[in-house]
Amino acid sequence: MRGLYALPPGVDFAEGFVQGLLARMRDQPPEALARVTVLTNAATTMGALRRAFDKAGPLLLPRLRSITGVDPGPLVMPDPPEAPLARRLQLARLIAQMMRLRPDLGAGHSIPMLAQSLSQLMVEMQTEGRDITALEAIDTGDHARHWQNALAFLRIAADFHLGNPALDRPARQRAAAEAAQTDWPQGVNLPEGPVIVAGSTGSHGATRLYMQAVAALPNGAVVLPGFDFDQPPEVWEGLEQADDHPQARFAPLIAAAGYPTRWTEERPWSEGRGRLISLALRPAPVTDQWIAEGPGLPDLIPATEALTLIEADQPGQEAEAIALVMRDAAERGTLITLIAADSGLIRRVTAALDRWHIRPDDSAGRPLPLTAPGLFLRQVAALFGQPLTIDRLLILLKHPLTATGSEAIGRNQMLRETRELELQLRRNGPAFPDAATLADWATKGDETRKIWAGWLAGMLERITPLARDRAPRPLPDRLADMLSLAEALAAGPGGTVDASRLWQDKAGQMAQAVLAHLAEHAPLGPEIGPTDFSALLVTELQAKALREDVAGHHCLRIRGPREARLYAHGTVILSGLNEGGWPQPLSPDPWLSRQMRAQAGLPLPERQIGLAAHDFQQGIAADRVFLTRARRDAEAETIPSRWLNRMLNLMGGLPDRNGPQALAAMRARGAEWLAMAEAVARPPAPVAPAPRPSPVPPGPPFRELPVTDVSLLIRDPYAVYAKRVLGLRPLPPLRPQPDAALRGQTLHAIVEALLNSRPTADTPPKALRATFLSLTAEVLETDVPWPAARAFWSARIAAIADRIVADELARLAEGMPMVVEKRGRVALSGMDFTLTAKPDRIDLLTEGRVVVYDYKSGTPPTDAMIRHFDKQLMLEAAMARRGGFDALGPVDVAGLRYIQLGGEGKTHDREHSDQIEGETWDGFVRLIEAYLTGDAGFTAMRAPQRTSYAGDYDHLARFGEWALTDQARPQKVGDHG
Repeated sequence: MRGLYALPPGVDFAEGFVQGLLARMRDQPPEALARVTVLTNAATTMGALRRAFDKAGPLLLPRLRSITGVDPGPLVMPDPPEAPLARRLQLARLIAQMMRLRPDLGAGHSIPMLAQSLSQLMVEMQTEGRDITALEAIDTGDHARHWQNALAFLRIAADFHLGNPALDRPARQRAAAEAAQTDWPQGVNLPEGPVIVAGSTGSHGATRLYMQAVAALPNGAVVLPGFDFDQPPEVWEGLEQADDHPQARFAPLIAAAGYPTRWTEERPWSEGRGRLISLALRPAPVTDQWIAEGPGLPDLIPATEALTLIEADQPGQEAEAIALVMRDAAERGTLITLIAADSGLIRRVTAALDRWHIRPDDSAGRPLPLTAPGLFLRQVAALFGQPLTIDRLLILLKHPLTATGSEAIGRNQMLRETRELELQLRRNGPAFPDAATLADWATKGDETRKIWAGWLAGMLERITPLARDRAPRPLPDRLADMLSLAEALAAGPGGTVDASRLWQDKAGQMAQAVLAHLAEHAPLGPEIGPTDFSALLVTELQAKALREDVAGHHCLRIRGPREARLYAHGTVILSGLNEGGWPQPLSPDPWLSRQMRAQAGLPLPERQIGLAAHDFQQGIAADRVFLTRARRDAEAETIPSRWLNRMLNLMGGLPDRNGPQALAAMRARGAEWLAMAEAVARPPAPVAPAPRPSPVPPGPPFRELPVTDVSLLIRDPYAVYAKRVLGLRPLPPLRPQPDAALRGQTLHAIVEALLNSRPTADTPPKALRATFLSLTAEVLETDVPWPAARAFWSARIAAIADRIVADELARLAEGMPMVVEKRGRVALSGMDFTLTAKPDRIDLLTEGRVVVYDYKSGTPPTDAMIRHFDKQLMLEAAMARRGGFDALGPVDVAGLRYIQLGGEGKTHDREHSDQIEGETWDGFVRLIEAYLTGDAGFTAMRAPQRTSYAGDYDHLARFGEWALTDQARPQKVGDHG
């Protein structure tokens, strides 16, 4: 047992390794196996080997260790290694100093993200045996100024991180590998027993160096996973430079230790398929090799009879088909493994399986930031440096961990009070709640509300000042403040954090351990702002995941691509086979360009593509394989994965080997699963689309209507029906924004305040302008809590202030405003109905007539729009003529005008005459009579101004099931007696 060995793709690596090892130890005593040391590449491999040994029966186990944990020993390095977090925080301190001096180098990146990427680069340099001299070898003259500046800083960081003795695990692993290369050939420090490296591809320099040393030992062996024995020897020459090839990682090992032999004689399920994939994945250029070697492939129909190609139209259909395949396996009791790189696709598949109450065994588990404690901590951290909005407050109050340590108020009571507070804040604001917000509301409830509101007011007094906490502060202080606030919110009124559920369950204990580890090393970190702290918190939580092994179905497994070497046997689903999904896009390196990495002797980014290609080659060699992809994503058409594309193109070009027929059969099998998935999603019986609604409620449907709803009654009667008859109102948004509606309300308030200041025609223009701008500032300060919107609107109003003031003085010279935002009423004779109005302004002229004004922040309606749809001003004039406003009595109308409070601030006259006014009033009476008597139905979108019109009640009308071209048929609803 000496040298380089391998197992081919499609073979159960763990069981194959154990069988080969036991076969070689068959003639030795049982205790000999216990002297063997097996070094694995990952904990998952170690676990799979343990399970394989258990299946082999009772025996003494070898020593299972991780190859990344090899150490040169205490005599060489007596100090224990430093924690990776400590090294990252030390690098973060350097980066923070750099960004203070050169902010351009870190533009668009957070300090934790830069520290993470820099730490990975330092680890890569350590494992590849590079030091600061490798950076000094880079010729900066060929690179842009940004890369030159980045390299200058990188040399400082490398001198700090790499110049010290080996303080961390990667440096110690490299030192151990170099010591093995030097000492073992001389017979120094040899291992006591046999050493075997199992499951590693040697993708990192230190690992590869150690594997070469082990392979050279008299009692050492290296067993490679997924080795392509079908690849001709001439292809291996120069393969080390083809970083994106699946077998490229093995080339240096072969050059050092020779061509590997088979660890066992076990063969994959389909050797013909293995030859097909091997040829398809040859390093470019491949066309000539396809032409030369393609005809030598076996018949592709039997070689691919266990391959199924599912090409869905959308990712959702892909997930539904995958879920159906997995459900079929669960019913049959067949083990199946979904290998996926896209976490979004995994969530879709899991959700689809939940339809049948099936939960697969997901090796990734649930990331700690997505658990209840993780989300709670992230939400609390997000309170720093940001104003407290309504939605953020409600997210915290509705979180299942909030106030769980309190006995003064139950969970259901707290949720009920939270719901009432939500309605209060949605309807009345303010946009940024504070302690004063709860004062009046708390007095309107019972004792429970007072207890809860009192505690919440105290929390808001503590949270509100945090919006100003934007400056960098020491990391320990930030962590302590966040923890203190989180524990106070979890404790609740009169409660304690120990009684709460924050740290109780498994996820809480993991989160607490992560924060304790961060607190231990926080003094090493820099002063950071709240955004960087939130990014650091997510990064540290993301390193942990919560697994629920008991809940997973014993036949259904979900694994990542890197686990293909262990689980690519039996039935496998290779999913998300699109460019950008598998392989995933390469992450940009903010420190070294591709050319700079090559000059420094570091692996190129394409190495990640090669590792992903190796995972694919192993996965597709399983007994039965489903290949899935979606032709489109949410944005555009997708491109098939390069490896899938190569295989399909090769098959399509081999008619003599029945390649097109085999490909058609693969697609036909996939189409059957897509059809079944579509049948599952299809309703058992056809559902007719809803007709265009035109309800006729029992009369009278309403007894009062504001004049502002008349145009809505003409254009979209169904909206008036929903609002006035059914009494439905849309909830205001959770996060109010300075939108057009608020802008209009604010401008109205400003002009109303100006008129309430009682200006006269003799008021000096400068004084009136100063008053106008002063009132503008007051109203904006009160009603618009967004600084940016206040500044923008204030500038817009100041730009038209002269025009507004001049026109206002001209209006005051003609008459005096008698009705300003005062409600009036007119009852229709012979009907149980009253029309109401609240005009923006009605001026009584010196001649005794009135002018009706309306303020518009946008473009005023035209005369044609007023004649047909926008009846507000004309109806207000008719109401004034009929004595609808107490301050005026019956008066004649001189005209209608719109005052534009945007644009250039112009005043627009509109056509008016007694005849037009009378016709408008008579038409309005006929319109109301038709609805009151039930002669007309409240038709949805009867005459929308634009086809893009979107109303508040479209979902209730089920718009989309019917079109604007559909005929509406009035239908009686309710009890008509």
